[in-house]
Amino acid sequence: MDIKFNKNEDHNKLLVSDLKRRFAQVKLGGGEKRIAKQHANGKLTARERIDFLLDDPEEALEIGAFAGEGMYEEHGGCPSAGVVVKIGHVSGKQCIVVANDATVKAGAWFPITAKKNLRAQEISIENRLPIIYLVDSAGVYLPMQDEIFPDKEHFGRIFRNNAVMSSMGITQISAVMGSCVAGGAYLPIMSDEAMIVDKTGSIFLAGSYLVKAAIGESIDNETLGGATTHCEISGVTDYKAEDDKDALSKIKNIMSKIGDFDKAGFNRVKTAKPKEDPQDIYGLLPHKRSDQYDMTEIIKRLVDGSEYEEYKAGYGQTIITAYARIDGWAVGIVANQRKIVKTKKGEMQFGGVIYSDSADKATRFIANCNQKKIPLVFLQDVTGFMVGSKSEHGGIIKDGAKMVNAVSNSVVPKFTVVIGNSYGAGNYAMCGKAYDPRLIVAWPSAELAVMSGNSAAKVLLQIETASLKKQGKTITPEVEQELYDKIKARYDEQVSPYYAASRLWTDAIIDPLETRSWISGGIEAANHAPIEKKFNLGVIQV
Repeated sequence: MDIKFNKNEDHNKLLVSDLKRRFAQVKLGGGEKRIAKQHANGKLTARERIDFLLDDPEEALEIGAFAGEGMYEEHGGCPSAGVVVKIGHVSGKQCIVVANDATVKAGAWFPITAKKNLRAQEISIENRLPIIYLVDSAGVYLPMQDEIFPDKEHFGRIFRNNAVMSSMGITQISAVMGSCVAGGAYLPIMSDEAMIVDKTGSIFLAGSYLVKAAIGESIDNETLGGATTHCEISGVTDYKAEDDKDALSKIKNIMSKIGDFDKAGFNRVKTAKPKEDPQDIYGLLPHKRSDQYDMTEIIKRLVDGSEYEEYKAGYGQTIITAYARIDGWAVGIVANQRKIVKTKKGEMQFGGVIYSDSADKATRFIANCNQKKIPLVFLQDVTGFMVGSKSEHGGIIKDGAKMVNAVSNSVVPKFTVVIGNSYGAGNYAMCGKAYDPRLIVAWPSAELAVMSGNSAAKVLLQIETASLKKQGKTITPEVEQELYDKIKARYDEQVSPYYAASRLWTDAIIDPLETRSWISGGIEAANHAPIEKKFNLGVIQV
């Protein structure tokens, strides 16, 4: 291995090490003291509940682990958005589990909590996956009620989704394992079946204090809405559980009796490991964003047997389109080629840039995958579409629009991995979050923004200096450099993969070595939902 490989390897392993350190902190939720208090109250934590429920906790995919990171600091923070969401297997059935983390503000709902819950329901709906709710929440976080209560994508949308999912035949099971207050009380009761843990679980529209204030009635919370009340008097819940583990065991028993599902029928054969060592990815991926590298070498370390069949290999070379298998599943790969390539006309094309010919090729390939019912995997390291008079005269906007059209109207499931740059319209064409990938994940090396930090800082600096000069201020080279550094530092924070993950622009930040598991698990989930629509590009400029 050369010195460049070693430097890359050191850099990327440090990024992964930082990822693991951050994740270890996130898993503590509200902190060790609050975890101890949860245990003292005879309750498991959200993560312990999920681990007990899942057949194999190690193989589960966690959605939105970094949601809320760096947000709401003035309110004490909201680690992992105060809710843990995982895709895994319960009694052999793949499902999605949503568990309120009562160590974070007693499980109260922040705006990002609602967004994360809605994302979990979206995954359930798209893939027809059963969903299990482990409820332990004090309800809406009142100091921010105006940002979570009334709008379309706010708290109430969750109950609307409960009703829609029920009509679709998607299994929903709830366990009330702590507080379940006010509007939140509707979630478990709009599920197919609900259980409540004796002495620690409670459901009511208004707690004892509010009841006293509203109607003058004096009553304790257990009598008002505890397990005995709802299992023996109101009939609101279906099962009474002795403790957390008993409730979770009841869920396992219910899940074990669910019938098989209609399959989409995606092609799968026996899995094979890549022949090329996936660990090499750390050394192949450059630590400098401007450095070129060969994306085919990354692909070889992600696909079964390191084998793929490239479509139109000699045409539109800044995008690679290829058929391959990942964990046995047939996939169509659309990847940005990051090395400088030479066309047959002798022209040089920059890696990571989408040209007219590469956009045209990608459009045709996406159509082919839809025709053959092959899931699509997008590997993003894109700086955008080619600009300049030659590209404009050649119709780059038209060809880019065709590609965006194909991505938008694709009916096969799409999965997006942000490897490096994800800038501007390149993010859109390569199936960014706005284009409904079933799952979208980022490597620690990813950046998501309108443009790179350097480019943005230069543009913003010009605006800033022009404004200061209008005010009669003298801009020395030292002042200009200070302004540039300040602007770039602010922008760099916003392009970080953690900034994106905290706002759920991506579902997860993952170690590159976990990529195969995420795509395989995602296709397994997508196989629950037969394709009902036909691929139709609509009106496009040919």
